Amino acid sequence: MAVTTAGPIDWPETSVLITGGTGSFGNKLGELMLTRYRPRRLCVVSRDELKQSEMRARFDDHPSLRFFLGDVRDRERLVRAMHGIDVVFHAAALKQIPACEYNPFEAIQTNVLGAKNVIDAAIDEGVKRVIGISSDKAVNPLNLYGATKLCAEKLLVQGNVYGHPRGTSFAVVRYGNVIGSRGSVVPLFTTQRASGRVTVTDRAMTRFWITLEQGVEFAIRSAELMRGGEIFVPKIPSMRIMDLVQSVAPGCEVDDIGIRPGEKLHEILVSEDESRQALELDGMFVIEPVDPAWGFRGWEGGKRPARGFRYSSDANDVWLSPGQMKELCGD
Repeated sequence: MAVTTAGPIDWPETSVLITGGTGSFGNKLGELMLTRYRPRRLCVVSRDELKQSEMRARFDDHPSLRFFLGDVRDRERLVRAMHGIDVVFHAAALKQIPACEYNPFEAIQTNVLGAKNVIDAAIDEGVKRVIGISSDKAVNPLNLYGATKLCAEKLLVQGNVYGHPRGTSFAVVRYGNVIGSRGSVVPLFTTQRASGRVTVTDRAMTRFWITLEQGVEFAIRSAELMRGGEIFVPKIPSMRIMDLVQSVAPGCEVDDIGIRPGEKLHEILVSEDESRQALELDGMFVIEPVDPAWGFRGWEGGKRPARGFRYSSDANDVWLSPGQMKELCGD
């Protein structure tokens, strides 16, 4: 497969910035960057000074690490943080679905207007590449969190209209549930199993799953391949919720509590409408921009999905068994 990219990344000569860098994604990305890719500088932007202190200690005060206290809501702070930066991974977001529903204005301030600030600051400071981290919840959103991530995706993709003429490219990575991350059902089941009972909203539910390291590696690969305007979607396995219960809390009684507001029975990573813009490649789908006004160069190779295709967790052709999930969870 012939792929023309925006050019290789010489990581040891590159300065990298992570927004929301003290979260699960940021910590794992920081670990891989410092041990494997060794960028010239790795800047972490986040709001929590305690988590920054813990991260600094975890990486033994690595000489390439820089920490900026700041919020993506603060455009001026982002401009300062991005001075001299080459690649940005934008991971900062409010992610808890109930919290976003109860605090909708706050979710919009961080997830939507924060993305706009990242775009503006990156263009003004001459950042070369920006990768936004999205979610399957952004596809046909049913809750406010998903709606804000959809808006952020649209902003990042169309940010190329402004950034491309000045040498700044934007792309998005979209994947499913991260095994063991904060807010995941896996830690919930792990806690509940001590009581011998777990709560399930609907026994027919399915979800996409990816490990944290796989998600981070996919984001790095996407940064290397991006041309600007793509949404990168990895091919990842699905799992039935009752198989998940069997792997994490075997032998426990199951209490059916009913599907929650804003919760889907199945998740979608590529919708039927999006599939018209999608290319299926080795290990991933690439959704090309609908309105590439900046002169997007289409991808060579790969194949177009069949008419009416959608990549959904219930119609997947790769499934995790209870034993495989147990192994991935480290139990």
